[in-house]
Amino acid sequence: MEFSYEIKIPKMRTAVLIGKKGEIKKRLKQETGTDVIIDSAEGIVTVSGDDAISLMDAQNIIKAIARGFNPEIAFLLLKPDYAFEIIDLGSIARNKNDLIRLRGRVIGFKGKSRKTIEDLTETNISVFGKTICIIGEISNVNNCKRAISQLIKGGKHANVFKFLEKQKKMNLFSEENF
Repeated sequence: MEFSYEIKIPKMRTAVLIGKKGEIKKRLKQETGTDVIIDSAEGIVTVSGDDAISLMDAQNIIKAIARGFNPEIAFLLLKPDYAFEIIDLGSIARNKNDLIRLRGRVIGFKGKSRKTIEDLTETNISVFGKTICIIGEISNVNNCKRAISQLIKGGKHANVFKFLEKQKKMNLFSEENF
């Protein structure tokens, strides 16, 4: 039985999804065993296949690339312990200025806040349009999401970074005792 899904992506990201000489699209098809058809003019990607898990992997990779991730980072989602999380700021922000402020809190001055969160959680973060997306190992993604949520709610950056440092130490301690 074959399943098929349509995913709308920003037109500016279709070239990234296709890749030079179609290499990204080709790799996506090979590694997930799905069929991928890209309508560049409309920004619609149709994914089909008969394995539901492979289809979900392909969808997540396409969504990750559409939300601003480099394809190499998006392909990490093929690892079994990796997760992809989307935080929709559009439903939180009251207006355009609020959206800009919330994005700015997560990105920080010259991207320093985002980089610090990525380093402390060993995740990758993309701030694109009205979304903040995270790719990483499941437990790390959860910590990253908590940190971003605290920042969005107005938490102090120093407190958020302390929380992440504490989580990282706890993870290192539990790995040593394994």
